[in-house]
Amino acid sequence: QVQLVESGGGLVQAGDSLRLSCAASGCSFSSYAMGWFRQAPGKGREFVAAITRSGGGTDYADSVKGRFTISRDNAKNTGYLQMNSLKPEDTAIYYCAADPLVSRHSYNYWGQGTQVTVSS
Repeated sequence: QVQLVESGGGLVQAGDSLRLSCAASGCSFSSYAMGWFRQAPGKGREFVAAITRSGGGTDYADSVKGRFTISRDNAKNTGYLQMNSLKPEDTAIYYCAADPLVSRHSYNYWGQGTQVTVSS
């Protein structure tokens, strides 16, 4: 059973940076693509970024392209989301997800989420 645990969220000011981590267990992490999603209050969950199993391919939502960077360290069974130039509209619960296939939509395994709040 794949288990994912996010960490690194917090309260920051606009323009600041945060790095989220997603620690995986119960699986061969390198066999799974990873995605990051977010859900703001009163809104649906939206795709943020994804990375292939090897880390050689990445995909970003237009709203975060150029500001966020997804990466992974398969030796540490951990994925990351580096968030720079944060904006108040980035405020949301951020979730990591894993699946054998990379996509913007379909992931079988999810973490519990970590809150990111950006003040203006």
